[in-house]
Amino acid sequence: MWKQFRIGIVTVALTASPTMTHAAEIAVTLHEVTMEGISSEIGQIRFEDSEYGLLIKPDLHGLPLGPHDTHLHENLDCGPVELDGELIPADAAGGHYGPHKTGRLEGPYGNGALGDLPNLIVEHDGAATIPVLAPRLKVEDLHGRAAVIHAGPGRYGEGHASHHHDEASARRIACGVMDSGKRHRQPRNLA
Repeated sequence: MWKQFRIGIVTVALTASPTMTHAAEIAVTLHEVTMEGISSEIGQIRFEDSEYGLLIKPDLHGLPLGPHDTHLHENLDCGPVELDGELIPADAAGGHYGPHKTGRLEGPYGNGALGDLPNLIVEHDGAATIPVLAPRLKVEDLHGRAAVIHAGPGRYGEGHASHHHDEASARRIACGVMDSGKRHRQPRNLA
């Protein structure tokens, strides 16, 4: 009996060992968004917990060259919303995910909204495949949120009244929803 008890302790110790745990991971499929709604699929982003924060691994194609501001938004919806008679692509995703209600957009390394992610870099072939890191986030923060890619880069810091250079760079060009499996809601297509 003592031998069985010792084997049980070793089994529990090995099972609970932090070196044997697997990192949490989630993937989201992104689609191009327009005033008409959800359009063609542009690929996936994989989000994975690491000891340094949330590792973001894009595998996207068909995007314009350059850096693109990327965020987690509050709502599980990528549909357009009418504002002053104009349809705004992916505006149903709401504002930046900010559970601490700071009201500030200070980028992924600042103390503002948690939904501020690093810019994704799109290369000459239209592909974004370079991983980036969001040190203040974990996979558990993503469920029930939308990942949104903007037309231009995010600019954070002193001297910027907005984190976008202009209205054109703030335009939302791609979106995907992350669901924990408790509820399932596909992006709406208005076409």
